Amino acid sequence: QVQLAESGGGLVQPGGSLRLSCAASRSTNTMGWYRQAPGKQRELVATISSPNRIKYADSVKGRFTISRDNAKNTVYLQMNSLKPEDTAIYYCYGSWYSDYWGQGTQVTVSS
Repeated sequence: QVQLAESGGGLVQPGGSLRLSCAASRSTNTMGWYRQAPGKQRELVATISSPNRIKYADSVKGRFTISRDNAKNTVYLQMNSLKPEDTAIYYCYGSWYSDYWGQGTQVTVSS
């Protein structure tokens, strides 16, 4: 079992920045972020796998940066130049023989 605890969501104006954090209860292989907007399916945002293979959704390339601190079993998502279409619940993801999900954190981009 892997428990994932997210933090860092909130309300931000368009063009602003937020940083999400997710702490895992143990080391994992792949960690990352998915998001789900109202009325839409959950979609990949970014993942990072040992040893630092990174994948981004096309919609966030150049704006979002994923990183991880293996000593802390923590993954981060730095989100810059946020747009209203980035509004969603962001879910932390981790894999260790199975897939694990956090409870989600709301990100709202609005003026």
